[in-house]
Amino acid sequence: MPASRRGSGSVTLPTGQTLAIHTRTHDEEDLPHATKKTMADHLRKYESLFTLTPQRMRIIAEAFKETLELGLTKPGQVVPMIPTFVFGWPSGKETGDFLALDLGGTNLRVCLVTLQGSGQFEITQSKYRLSEEQKNGDGQKLFDFCAECLKTFVETNIGSDDEGPIKDGHHLPLGFTFSYPCSQERIDHGELIRWTKGINVANTEGHDVAAMFATSLAKYQLPIKLTALINDTTGTLIASHYVNPRTKIAVIFGTGCNAAYMEHIKDIEKIKHLGIDPKAEMAINCEWGAFDSFEHEHLPRTKYDTIVDESSNKPGEQAFEKLISGRYLGEILRLVICELIDEGVLFLGQNTYKLENPYCFDTAFLSLMESDPTDELLMIIGIFTHFFALETTLAERQFFRALAKLIGRRAARLSACGIAAIVGKMGYLDEGCSVGADGSLYNKYPGFADRVHEGLFDIFGEKGRNIITHHAEDGSGVGSAIIAAMTKIRKDAGLYANV
Repeated sequence: MPASRRGSGSVTLPTGQTLAIHTRTHDEEDLPHATKKTMADHLRKYESLFTLTPQRMRIIAEAFKETLELGLTKPGQVVPMIPTFVFGWPSGKETGDFLALDLGGTNLRVCLVTLQGSGQFEITQSKYRLSEEQKNGDGQKLFDFCAECLKTFVETNIGSDDEGPIKDGHHLPLGFTFSYPCSQERIDHGELIRWTKGINVANTEGHDVAAMFATSLAKYQLPIKLTALINDTTGTLIASHYVNPRTKIAVIFGTGCNAAYMEHIKDIEKIKHLGIDPKAEMAINCEWGAFDSFEHEHLPRTKYDTIVDESSNKPGEQAFEKLISGRYLGEILRLVICELIDEGVLFLGQNTYKLENPYCFDTAFLSLMESDPTDELLMIIGIFTHFFALETTLAERQFFRALAKLIGRRAARLSACGIAAIVGKMGYLDEGCSVGADGSLYNKYPGFADRVHEGLFDIFGEKGRNIITHHAEDGSGVGSAIIAAMTKIRKDAGLYANV
């Protein structure tokens, strides 16, 4: 009989539960040779599928760069490269009280931001949860809810006496972070192109959401003026530069993915008819999650990626996002596991029906697998026993962790290709720059940032070390307030009547 021993310990799961683990485990050398060989053979197959070589990354980055340039030239492109009408960088001298409203996929957040200059600020904030009815109901009712929450926040945190930020007869400027694709021709206007993040509110697509929100502000008689409508990635860019002036690019790697950067007006061909000073600069909201959609010519899609795409609510769209964002990585791993179950490789004699539900395998599980510090991989035992009622061998657990690393590493290296495209386009490589990065994948997935940096080195060589990512400032709160301040300054100075 092979030697065995009992593994014990506890794990904390994404639900917050702590599980005590007592399980019979085998040392690697005690496992049947056929099992070890099978896992090793399959791992080599997936290594070839999910590994990106430096040469392939350079090809993807160059194609990405060409796509970005096309989006600046012509309207209606797959990667839309949306002009934000945020002109130039903050000076760092912006001061005063500004409201920020952030409409996300789950919560509504209201902030009062006091800008103190020199990159300093104070923030007071409250969150309000969106109901399923609000996320799938009528558009004007959704904005009425936003105004109602603003009213509650003002009454609770600000008041209206002359000592506070709202003086009689004056309006407090507000930056509205509306992180859904909009076409804009000025900064206080935005026509919704489409809802994302699981929201599907009627009577809003094709409408000016800023005007709808202004109607709700008037209904609740709030002394607040919507000054700027922005995307969270644009806010992240401005907030990060306010604190760290070396920041030239902002990226979001979370449930979705996106990037923003500052572009020369002279290179935004599609807005030349507006007559804006060609020497000026404007922030661009890339909406780059759509890169390589529809044609699928550049990204290294596997059959698992194809299944994810075709079974999604928007087949063919957001191709880049579906390979790298936190919403999809767990599903990619689940599809691989299900294929091996069907081939009779995994979980023989066990009931695997719980794994058959799409998206039941959270990306947080991959993060836990990669960070499991125990020899027996107790965290992985806990995931499979608690959520799926499945027993695992040590060889299987080692395979699962290796597979999670392959999928997570591919996501980070593809993310590096997007950053490299902007760096190459703007000529930032020699002098270097900082990249403000936010999102659950960047902040919580072990080694994600290091793998992005490794990818930049593989694309650019030694000069790739000049591009450094760092945790971004709060774009949807602080960034929104700073943009409201910048916009008010420009309007008060009579600059660019169309902003």
